Amino acid sequence: MDTDSLHELFTFKSIFEGLEDAVICHDLDQNISNWNPAAERLFGYTKKEMMGKTIFSLMSPEYHTEQEQMIKDLLQGGAVNHFYTVRRARTGKQIPVFLTLSPIRDKNENIIGVSQIVRNVTKEKETEQQQAVWSAIIEGSEDAVISKTLDGIIITWNKGAENIFGYTEKEAIGKHISLLIAPDRLAEEDRIIASIKRGEKVDHYQTVRIRKDGAELQVSLTVSPIRDGDGEIIGASKIARDITAYIQAEQALEKKAKQLLILNSIGKNISEKLDVNAILQKVTDATTNLTGAAFGAFFYNKVNSEGESYMLYTLSGVPREAFAEFPMPRNTAVFHATFSGEGVVRADDITKDPRYGKNDPHFGMPKGHLPVVSYLAVPVLSSSGTVIGGLFFGHPQPGVFLEEHEDMVVNVASQAAIALDNSKLFEEVSELSRKKDEFIALAAHELKTPLTSMSGFLQILQKNDLEGINKMFVEKSVRQLEKLTVLVNDLFDISKVQAGKLQFNFELFDLSLLIEEICETFKHSVPGREFITVLEPRLIVKGDKMRMEQVITNLVANAVKYAPGSPKIDITAAGKQNEIIVCVKDYGPGISRENQAYIFTQFYRVTNDEHHVSGLGLGLYITREIIKRHGGRIWVESEPGNGASFIFAVPQA
Repeated sequence: MDTDSLHELFTFKSIFEGLEDAVICHDLDQNISNWNPAAERLFGYTKKEMMGKTIFSLMSPEYHTEQEQMIKDLLQGGAVNHFYTVRRARTGKQIPVFLTLSPIRDKNENIIGVSQIVRNVTKEKETEQQQAVWSAIIEGSEDAVISKTLDGIIITWNKGAENIFGYTEKEAIGKHISLLIAPDRLAEEDRIIASIKRGEKVDHYQTVRIRKDGAELQVSLTVSPIRDGDGEIIGASKIARDITAYIQAEQALEKKAKQLLILNSIGKNISEKLDVNAILQKVTDATTNLTGAAFGAFFYNKVNSEGESYMLYTLSGVPREAFAEFPMPRNTAVFHATFSGEGVVRADDITKDPRYGKNDPHFGMPKGHLPVVSYLAVPVLSSSGTVIGGLFFGHPQPGVFLEEHEDMVVNVASQAAIALDNSKLFEEVSELSRKKDEFIALAAHELKTPLTSMSGFLQILQKNDLEGINKMFVEKSVRQLEKLTVLVNDLFDISKVQAGKLQFNFELFDLSLLIEEICETFKHSVPGREFITVLEPRLIVKGDKMRMEQVITNLVANAVKYAPGSPKIDITAAGKQNEIIVCVKDYGPGISRENQAYIFTQFYRVTNDEHHVSGLGLGLYITREIIKRHGGRIWVESEPGNGASFIFAVPQA
């Protein structure tokens, strides 16, 4: 072999072994005759292992026919270039490849074999598949997916963009992105592009964009940089989601929450009010605000104590003078449904309602009446179903009142009806209470005079030297008269409490000494009972000494009366944190929790007492009022069967 041929051979060998693509040579019987290092790297077999092996060992059986056909085509003068197929590595992994086949000829130009260049296209195929997946996702996305240059020129436009914005792909591509932006928002695009050029992502930016038909859309934008192979930013991809429905739902929810808050507030406010006018005004103001009415009115039928019926009304949105010159609403065709309780009347234009303008003398709205086009009227029904009034709303524009406004006013009307019923009951109870207080005051006053006279007569009889049964009757009469005097004094005191005329003369005195004096009196008047006092000395209080004596006497007397089996009664007094705490404890049957809740109310007497005790149930009520007037507090602690402790605290001087 000459020098030139040898050099050419070494050159081919160098290229053969240095190629990045696998090169496999085989004869026409498909037996491998050469195998370069790249083939070893691709398939995992060494040259030694593959020499003489069939080419079919590198493929699954389903590809055998394909291989035979390629050889046949080549032998018939055909070409096989960049043919895509799959080959199998030593590990069993299927490798996507491009094949280029060339014939190997002898010196006579006869084909004696085949050279296969095998290029691994795994990465290309993965990229291709990934692109196909992304393309499918983008095309199937309901969101608008748009790409643009840094100059804002649209270069891609998916089906989602067409559905959202109304432009076809043909209409949008090549146009500037400002096609979708209102003139007053163009500065937003400049800021977005500036962020993209800095390599920053714009995430969930909420704004407004314009459809082809001119409609505004609430959108959420996510914009990301697009980079070329060298990492340079060459454009931006934009995902635009139509959030109009979401924003509207959010606004509707917020509006509903606000309405519920207002409704709850109205309900709470009117339930706390017992004055009719205050209820009417609160309801009128709130519902006028809720409905967006230009003005609202609440007409309410009221019956006074003499049984006379008259109408109250409140206004909102306009001064009272606006209605002062007009008569009260009559039961005309328009008003009939409201005042009869038939139901709600809501009209976009009341002047076009068939019931409008049917009654004289005005045949419509009186001259000078506030302009009413939109109209809403809701009857207010009492718990018995009686119509007690109506809520009326007006607006000069048509179609203002919606179904939601109707529902809200109906809700408020039902709450107003309950509040008005409560107000009526309160007025009735207040009137009965007033008459009761008047009766008590009158009875106490009228009883006081004969009692004073009787007391005088009995004192005269006691001064005479009575003996035997006469003396006994006079003494019994004196004792009963004293009891009756206590009862009348209680009635007299309670009448003063109700009228706010219970007199107090405040002075400084030692509460310990006062308690000691009272207990000494009880020791002599109630023999057989032990009165145990534990009193801290010098407990100075500023108060009415006579009234405080009345309090302590009443508590000790109750302990004697209501705990007849109690061998002893404990009375303690001590200073604690600027207060004087006084406790009167008996060891009787105790008081149930149910009775404790009402024991300081007037005319209440314990119902489970086994022993009959006379009295009107006023002592503890008066006691509490006296303690309150001294800036103090009083309470009871008791468990049935374990006695009762009545405790009060007053400020220490």
